[in-house]
Amino acid sequence: MEVFWSAFVDSIKLLFGGDAALYEIIGLSLRVSGISLVLAMCIGVPLGYVIGSRRFPGRGLVVAIVNTGMGLPPVVVGLTVYMLLSRSGPIWDLYLTLMGQEMPRVLYTVPAMIVAQVIISSPLVTGVTLAAVASVPAELRLQARSLGASKLQEAILTVKEARRGIMAAVAAGFGGIISEVGAVNMVGGNIAGKTRVMTTAIQLETGQGNFGLALALGLILIGISFVIMNGFTRVQQSGGRYER
Repeated sequence: MEVFWSAFVDSIKLLFGGDAALYEIIGLSLRVSGISLVLAMCIGVPLGYVIGSRRFPGRGLVVAIVNTGMGLPPVVVGLTVYMLLSRSGPIWDLYLTLMGQEMPRVLYTVPAMIVAQVIISSPLVTGVTLAAVASVPAELRLQARSLGASKLQEAILTVKEARRGIMAAVAAGFGGIISEVGAVNMVGGNIAGKTRVMTTAIQLETGQGNFGLALALGLILIGISFVIMNGFTRVQQSGGRYER
């Protein structure tokens, strides 16, 4: 118990002690996960809407693929992105063929970390959005069409009805990447001042035996996640005038 209390005290000191390195790590964590989440929303929400609201041949297979993607091991994602972006990977060769020059190094940079996190979070956003949209009664869309609604108006109405589930999708996507360590460590390299985020910093400190500092960083990460998730929850539950 004493270790946890000491870590809690250390986390408060770190947060309010003006540690520039810590603020830089926190800022980078939020920037990488924030950009990744926005990109995942741009991919996952429209895709989830289309799959959830339409019937087409092979839909069951597509849903199964999305559900499988929700459980992608981050370390496998990291390995795949690493191989794709390495000098011996296909993207490097394609860039050289098309541009006639070598591609700038992408591995061990923030963009590589964002790519990995987008791949991890997109299936989560897609899958939960799909379920939320599919739960909207089909009669609602049929009624909207009968009243002359355009496809865009129909989509807006459906998304509005499924908004709480979609917010859950956003929360799931964020939760899947803010706590992720394997993929960002593999493609980012955990470079101090450049690609070190909260999770990789915790892993580093633990490996060096600095358990108190690692636990303090963990408490800070949990606290930041709680604040952000609480914000998502408030947005999700806003307008719930019929709730008790």
